[in-house]
Amino acid sequence: MKAVGITGVGVYLPEEVVTNKDLEEMVETSDKWIQTRTGIRERRVANRETDTSDMAISAAKQALNDAGLAAKEIDFIIVATATPDHAVPSVACLVQQALGIEDVPAMDVSAACSGFIYALVTGKQFIETNTYEHVLIIGSEKFSKIVDWTDRNTCVLFGDGAGAVILSEVSAGKGILSFELGADGRGAEHLLVSSESGYVEMKGREVFKFAVRQMPESSLEVVRRAGLTNEDVDFLVPHQANLRIIEAARERLSLAPDKVAATVKWHGNTSAASIPLALFAELQAGKIKDEDIVVMVGFGGGLTWGAVCLKWGK
Repeated sequence: MKAVGITGVGVYLPEEVVTNKDLEEMVETSDKWIQTRTGIRERRVANRETDTSDMAISAAKQALNDAGLAAKEIDFIIVATATPDHAVPSVACLVQQALGIEDVPAMDVSAACSGFIYALVTGKQFIETNTYEHVLIIGSEKFSKIVDWTDRNTCVLFGDGAGAVILSEVSAGKGILSFELGADGRGAEHLLVSSESGYVEMKGREVFKFAVRQMPESSLEVVRRAGLTNEDVDFLVPHQANLRIIEAARERLSLAPDKVAATVKWHGNTSAASIPLALFAELQAGKIKDEDIVVMVGFGGGLTWGAVCLKWGK
């Protein structure tokens, strides 16, 4: 089968920045309290005119440019989101329309904050089996529209944004080496959007306990499945939900702090967008280099989890 890897990356972040100080004016909280418990300093919030699809489209255009591809060369569009513009049509179809891509399949994936990994692994299969050549994967979220801004337990956590990648065939030995996907519906009640209020509700203690166990375990598992050891890992790109959870994964992989993406301080939890946003930031900083072994891992509502181990490069 073909080696499949990431050949282009693009992002979109709204202009408006909401700091912890801003939130002090809205709810009973403090900058110190938020930073101590989450590591978050600020987050981006999209304006009323900008929806999930708009951010996805912008990120997709940048990813296409980075990959050196025209939109018409895309064979399949997969968008990971928990905050679509509409129940129907999918965000992926709106992206297809905006990019002028005709007649290719387009669908959304709903796996909350694990969605980007789920979408990535799904797209990989189609290229590996010679069904498609280039797959556009996007994680895009506008959590600000489902957050109760009077609930201090949730409004401090989330931000808006989008990240996109292009999946294509890469050189033998590079690309995605292994993956793991999982779900445990017994924890569904711990993180959900209420059908009554329309707002996200979370049992923070339960989600935290799940995350500090599952993220490190998934990271170690994909390294093992790739036939590698902890010492082989060059960089970790975890879901950006909470700095303490990220630290737990870093310690289990025995990585130095500068080998782990930690953009949560600037973006907050952007759900399915967080991993590609963090990946882009570290690529821009020159921290991820050709042939580096990179682990990307996430967890989310469902409860769901997913991880991939890849060798970076084309």
